Amino acid sequence: MSRGGTDRDRLVLSVAAEPLDPLARDLVAVHGLAAVAGACRGESGSPEVPPAWVERVALDPVDRLLDAGAAVGARWLTPASPSWPSALDDLAGVDDHGAAPWGVWVRGEGPLEVERAVSVVGARACTTYGAEVAGDLGADLADRGWTVVSGAAFGIDACAHRGALAVAGRTVAVLACGADIAYPLAHASLLDRIAEEGWIVAEHPPGSRPHRHRFLTRNRLIAALGAGTVVVEAAPRSGSLNTLRWADRLGRSSMAVPGSVLSRQSGGAHRAVREGEAVLVTSADDVAQELDGLGWADTGATEDLTEASRRLHGALPSDGGVTVGELVVLLDSPLRHVRAGLALLERRGHARRADGGWIALGRLPG
Repeated sequence: MSRGGTDRDRLVLSVAAEPLDPLARDLVAVHGLAAVAGACRGESGSPEVPPAWVERVALDPVDRLLDAGAAVGARWLTPASPSWPSALDDLAGVDDHGAAPWGVWVRGEGPLEVERAVSVVGARACTTYGAEVAGDLGADLADRGWTVVSGAAFGIDACAHRGALAVAGRTVAVLACGADIAYPLAHASLLDRIAEEGWIVAEHPPGSRPHRHRFLTRNRLIAALGAGTVVVEAAPRSGSLNTLRWADRLGRSSMAVPGSVLSRQSGGAHRAVREGEAVLVTSADDVAQELDGLGWADTGATEDLTEASRRLHGALPSDGGVTVGELVVLLDSPLRHVRAGLALLERRGHARRADGGWIALGRLPG
């Protein structure tokens, strides 16, 4: 999919179509982002787009949205922005159309700090046990220097945010509506505090109301921003398990906290562990140990890189760039392993994205 077009073009696409609309992605792949954005603005000589897209863009012109965002301290970021969270780029290749956002609105002071982040999600109707565990996890992880990412919902999400804030830690709330919308309304003061001491992230433009399907598409951003995702209490059909599956698809660490075998609120988490979709964790120590095993303990060390990581580094060119898909074929390795390996090499300064793919940075000693 083309990454071309201006920041304003990307904003137009975010207004016109829902984030995972395959038609929008297909049109951009064929005609380019600038041409599709022009069609949404009603310009002649552009590819044909659904009339509803043109109507939405006419109702929400770019300048008005930028002013609305500025009024609440929210700024529009795209991959061209210096402070763009590059972790979101990993969403580009998880399916045939690509799931990376056109851009995101960020409300909060300073650059979004998610280079070292953990996502904590779970049941809205959580138990007292779940609330305590989530609060402790949020506080303990933040105290260790991790940014705690969640969705600001009732239950586990709110407890994780409050735990991080209680120790003056960093936290990020990813919303399924505009960055200027307090949802749920009862969390208006919590969201204001998160914006003051952390960050609010929203894919949808200011004024956008939450809808059921937007919570599911929002989940992929929560999963992408964290080095791993921890589920604290989840019923068998909980939406938080969707976040866990996104984390797995992205090659992130997937973790779950056990609960009572008599509690339905932990049934989904237990099943994820039983079926090998999540590693069982009981504390921030367990989470840190799991992530340390993926290379987060020492961002400069090379001697403890796995043989698979070294083999992956050896497959990277010094210029030109090779795509993730090409590496999967070349190394005959699962997609999630390639993504995880690239993330590790990038964190340690041994690889970076370039020319639509990946290149190696120097040689590994030893």
